[in-house]
Amino acid sequence: MPAEYYSPGVYIEEVDSGARPVQGVGTAVAAFIGFTEKAPDNRPHLVTNWGQFTSLFGGFLPDSYLAYAVRGFFDNGGRQCYVVSIASAAGDSDGKPPAAIAAAAALPARLPALGTSLHVEALTAGAAGEGIQIEISPPTGDGAAEDQFKLIVRQPGGKEEVFDQLSFARGRGVRNVEQVVNRESTLIRVRVLVAESETAVDRLPQAGLHTLQPAQPQAANLPARVEVGDIQGNAEARVGVLGLEAIDDITMLCVPDLMSPRVLGGGDGLTRIKTIQTAMLNHCESMKDRFAILDAPRGMGVQDIKEWRTSGAGYDSMYGALYYPWIKVANMTPKAQRTNGEGDLITIPPCGHMAGVYARVDSERGVHKAPANEIIRGAVDLDLQVTRNEQDLLNPIAVNCIRAFPGMGIRIWGGRTLSSDPAWRYINVRRLFNFVEESIDHSLQWVVFEPNDEDLWARVARDITAFLDRVWRSGALFGATPDEAFFVKCDRETNPPNVRDAGQLICEIGMAPVKPAEFVIFRFSQKALES
Repeated sequence: MPAEYYSPGVYIEEVDSGARPVQGVGTAVAAFIGFTEKAPDNRPHLVTNWGQFTSLFGGFLPDSYLAYAVRGFFDNGGRQCYVVSIASAAGDSDGKPPAAIAAAAALPARLPALGTSLHVEALTAGAAGEGIQIEISPPTGDGAAEDQFKLIVRQPGGKEEVFDQLSFARGRGVRNVEQVVNRESTLIRVRVLVAESETAVDRLPQAGLHTLQPAQPQAANLPARVEVGDIQGNAEARVGVLGLEAIDDITMLCVPDLMSPRVLGGGDGLTRIKTIQTAMLNHCESMKDRFAILDAPRGMGVQDIKEWRTSGAGYDSMYGALYYPWIKVANMTPKAQRTNGEGDLITIPPCGHMAGVYARVDSERGVHKAPANEIIRGAVDLDLQVTRNEQDLLNPIAVNCIRAFPGMGIRIWGGRTLSSDPAWRYINVRRLFNFVEESIDHSLQWVVFEPNDEDLWARVARDITAFLDRVWRSGALFGATPDEAFFVKCDRETNPPNVRDAGQLICEIGMAPVKPAEFVIFRFSQKALES
């Protein structure tokens, strides 16, 4: 109502113009969950640089990938992330010391001058792991080759596992010792200690009987096994994946230590991976404002990954993407604490580096640019080199490959979500809609409880139109004109009496997102000479 005036004079009134611009929200805030050297508590903490992370959570740990993931995030362009420690080497949040580490022993190589060839570690801590016997003998059966061997695992008073015709070689049809034993054994895990100058025959482990001994205590001591529920967490307690519901800023979700032996130990590793990654996807689908970056299991060949993706982990979600293979980076773990015979390089899951690339692309190009054909800073090598023919098998099933190209470095060479819906096939399309939806949600809270009339509809349509016009001009929407790129409809047709009586205001928005040129085709032909 206009003000009432009682005496002559000049009066000044400030009138609300009604314009309330929609402000774009941030798109590059990641969340990391895993193990740390120390932790103030097990709730999410905002970290804006590497120094702040080390101050709060400490440094690098054996059998933990979290610190490497966070460092890769900042190195590749990330600026803000939340970190959740589910266990620390300093002890649990209640002050109790962590459990003892598993028993471990290394098998010597046949030629000591070339270094050890195989590391073996029990999956179970304590007496159940100590005393396990490993017998190495020549292979049996038809078709055995000179670079193969038989490995028998015997638990005192318990079960026996036999793995025949194993090899250190990798490739289709080869029974690689890491892939076979780590997938099928419920007693041990193994790691090949590779020396580039050695042949597969040179690296054969010494024949005979070997017994696992208790591992030497290490300065950084993590729980021997972490349960799935610890990572899934609880929304009310603000811990784990579900605890991130209370933080609205998060746009990316990474759980690098899902792949840690502390989680996968016990023979049910692939089941645990699927359980936790499904929880990550469910969380992102429920929140509708964040995206899950998933790691493929380590030690699988191309055919194994294809079978796991289609049969073992049949994810179908527009809110997540899967990356393969793992990457190699500089090993920052103190030498005295390194496990599995690790040298100057360590193989880690790529999710943290991927999140950093997402952030870098968002900053330099915009959220509408696919986070692909981008170099991965800090990656020195790959766990496995994927060829073009092999990627032909993986790309159609939404496995985003990481490949090394001569003169181009190590790059992300895939940009697909895990969705079977062609409309949501590409990562940048899903993240663009997340950005627009979240921006409108944040900026139009003022509309709630306003008089639901034509004036309000016009103001809502005007503000959203102005915002989408800016989005279109940034190159995120396809079309030569705004009318081709998007539409906003908020009028009597979308808000009939029955809608208004229910206390609702409905505004329909349509966008034509740009999609990446995934397949670039040049067609050549001979030009006939004219007479």
